[in-house]
Amino acid sequence: MTIAMAADHGGYELKNILLDYLAEKGHAIINLGTDTPDSVDYPDFAKACCDEVVGGRADFGILVCGTGVGISIAANKIDGIRCGLCPSKEIAALVKQHNNANVIALGGRFTSAEDAKDIVDYYMNAEFEGGRHQGRVDKIMALEK
Repeated sequence: MTIAMAADHGGYELKNILLDYLAEKGHAIINLGTDTPDSVDYPDFAKACCDEVVGGRADFGILVCGTGVGISIAANKIDGIRCGLCPSKEIAALVKQHNNANVIALGGRFTSAEDAKDIVDYYMNAEFEGGRHQGRVDKIMALEK
């Protein structure tokens, strides 16, 4: 699986932990930065990651900023993206099962490394349920038009 990953300065440490974790599991990673604690603007990194997902070069994306909120808001402005903020593994599974999210966001200042690994695993192991949820996802996507 190919995963696009990006973070701002508030999330670069957690992103790098997840990058190593997922690479060790055999996944291809598109690392879109940032890789330093220097202040950067999270919308730039959200766009870079989401462009990889929308362009079909990544199966899904992982975004990390300090809270996960700002970067998820920016991601959801991009046509074709359904980004869910995932503060827990249960929510991570549900954003895939019910919303067919193609990007997840994490809060680097509020999520431990172990919790982040669980969150990513739960998301990756979940499957979109379709059914009644498909109509809702279709309505979400129609809002872009």
